[in-house]
Amino acid sequence: MKMKKILSCFISLLLLAFAFCTAIGAQEEEYSYDMEYYSKFKGQNITLYVYNWGEYISDGGEGSLNVEKEFEELTGINVEYTTFDSNESLYAKLKNGSASYDVIIPSDYMISRLAEEGMLQKLDYSNIPNFEKYVDAEFKNPEYDPNNEYSAPYMWGTVGIIYNTKYVDEADVTGWELLWNEKYAGKILMFDNSRDAFAIALKKLGYSMNTNNTDEIREAADELSAQADVIQAYVMDQIFDKMVEENAYIAPYYAGDYLTMVEDNEDLAFFIPPEGTNLFTDAMCIPATSKKREAAEMFINFMCEPVISAANSDMIWYSTPISAAKPLMDEELASSEIAYPSEELLANTERYINLSDEAKQLMDELWISIVRSNELTPSFWIAVAVICVASLAVVFRNMHIKKKRLEARKKY
Repeated sequence: MKMKKILSCFISLLLLAFAFCTAIGAQEEEYSYDMEYYSKFKGQNITLYVYNWGEYISDGGEGSLNVEKEFEELTGINVEYTTFDSNESLYAKLKNGSASYDVIIPSDYMISRLAEEGMLQKLDYSNIPNFEKYVDAEFKNPEYDPNNEYSAPYMWGTVGIIYNTKYVDEADVTGWELLWNEKYAGKILMFDNSRDAFAIALKKLGYSMNTNNTDEIREAADELSAQADVIQAYVMDQIFDKMVEENAYIAPYYAGDYLTMVEDNEDLAFFIPPEGTNLFTDAMCIPATSKKREAAEMFINFMCEPVISAANSDMIWYSTPISAAKPLMDEELASSEIAYPSEELLANTERYINLSDEAKQLMDELWISIVRSNELTPSFWIAVAVICVASLAVVFRNMHIKKKRLEARKKY
């Protein structure tokens, strides 16, 4: 009997091991790349120059998939990857021709602008089969690219207010006006780009963030000028350290980045104001100057693989436009109401569209004036005064010491 029990246990263990191996094998077979497609450029020594937002791809950190390396090993194509911190800096780089890229990942309104100015190539979707196969219908034919001629979506999300619950009274968290609250002067951050900053001011005033009305834009500029007195700094990627380390308590930013920050500081919270907010999409495009369109389209197709979109989303905590990626993602993220808001909340959002040339120029000019003026705020002059007083104190001290030495010499 004892021998039978041992044999029975041994067989059970074998069956369990077989079942486990079968499950693993099935999991591996569940997702596979089209090797015939991805081997097309192997051995051709091609290098793609990719330009993306900072901290916006799965890079192999913390046990994540290194997406660049995966693509290079799969295709034999090298990737040179650099980052930008705002759509405006991307635009300036492309406009002045100081660098050449093969794939860029701007936001919706900038895609429209680049297309209108002839700075993008049209995509050949026969080289991007994953677009038709996996991209969700609601992300096809968007306002910024009505016929999907120039872009394939990468990630999406909303803009809200991140605040520290240790220092910010919940009674004050009522709307965009929190960013103007004098109670938190010196602890409030603001976007360091004109489009997002003006969008917030316009929403605070009850206007569309896509207005071309110059009077409304000027009114929003007045709001931003008034806000300057309570602002600690205008930031983009710097927000991470400032909010996590509690050097600042309040800041508007993107939902995906909030989900990253709250991992490092559990006292942070996220709030979407009732006045409404921006629903954005960042999408992949090919600049008109690129000479490697087909290889670039292969990179775009690769980024639309559900397993790759899942890896990117898991790493950066932004929302994927590919529902087939969700079962492969971290369950907490896939079910997050911040990453995937309700239809009711999304109904109160606006997507950016490209503004008229007059509106863009006015907004940029006013923004430069606001930022420069903020450099000369009372705190700036206080700092200057402190430096001057300290410098004078040193001068007088040195004069006093010199006088004492001269008097001492005279005695001898």
